[in-house]
Amino acid sequence: MELEEVIYARRSVREYRSTPVPRDTLEVLIDAAIQAPSAMNEQSWRFCVVQDQDLLTRISTAAKAHMLEAQPAAPDHLRTMLGDPNFHIFYHAPALVVISNAGDGRWGAENCAMAAQNLMLAACEAGLGTCWIGFAQSWLGTAAGRTALNLPADHTPVAPIIVGHPKTVAAPVPRRPAEIRWIG
Repeated sequence: MELEEVIYARRSVREYRSTPVPRDTLEVLIDAAIQAPSAMNEQSWRFCVVQDQDLLTRISTAAKAHMLEAQPAAPDHLRTMLGDPNFHIFYHAPALVVISNAGDGRWGAENCAMAAQNLMLAACEAGLGTCWIGFAQSWLGTAAGRTALNLPADHTPVAPIIVGHPKTVAAPVPRRPAEIRWIG
């Protein structure tokens, strides 16, 4: 695929086949991720790959409970979804890549987000689906979340991205025209 095709084809995927993603494929995606620019060339991103389905289920359960507790005023549809014991926040994807910022660099979240975009574009080109799982972010940043991933205390999880073989090809999502203010 050409770059433009990948950019226009990448979509958040929430239905996966159970086929594992080979370790060498995940390493290729992470290699693409670290090619991203970073502020002051910090390259402060760190990667944790989880393929243990039991651990992913435990994290899903804990993260749902954490969100429900942390956001008591969440909309009813969100509370219903998070309260459903059958809802798995990782959509049973075979792999989770958590990109974390190491240290306290001022631009760590931005650095990790750029690495995440590279990873997701590389996955799309490889025929894989991805989805940034915002539901997991808050809990993964807790002491229990860091322990579950064996992360050092100075690592802040920024981008939990599931990766797997999509069950279907995602249809294009219409985009609103860009709002642009031209100056000069």
